[in-house]
Amino acid sequence: MNGMDGGAMTLVDWIASAAIVLGALMSLLAGIAVLRFPDTMSRIHAATKPQVLGIMLLMLGVGLVLQSLAVVGVLVLIVILQFVTAPVSAHLTVRSAYRSSIDDGTGVDHGGIPATPEKDAGKPDARG
Repeated sequence: MNGMDGGAMTLVDWIASAAIVLGALMSLLAGIAVLRFPDTMSRIHAATKPQVLGIMLLMLGVGLVLQSLAVVGVLVLIVILQFVTAPVSAHLTVRSAYRSSIDDGTGVDHGGIPATPEKDAGKPDARG
């Protein structure tokens, strides 16, 4: 039985607990990294990579604790949607920041590449 009934914790309960704690820690570290990293590219990387792993570990832990086929199906769907949406949203966010030349505090020159041909029409190109 589960450790929830007041009895001794089984191996599955220990694995589920470890997965939940590690998943929460990964998500926490992802949030801290988003606040601490200096530029958009680093922040997006920090927001997607450890956060997806954190959600996977959390869903694994919850699935092991509840052990219901219906719940596990929903948890698998959550993980699949994270795998699909996190890279796409990260790519679009970085692309938008790059194209709009947002000053992210690093002072990095993006090579004078214009965001659109109309935006910098008539200006000399830094590439020569």
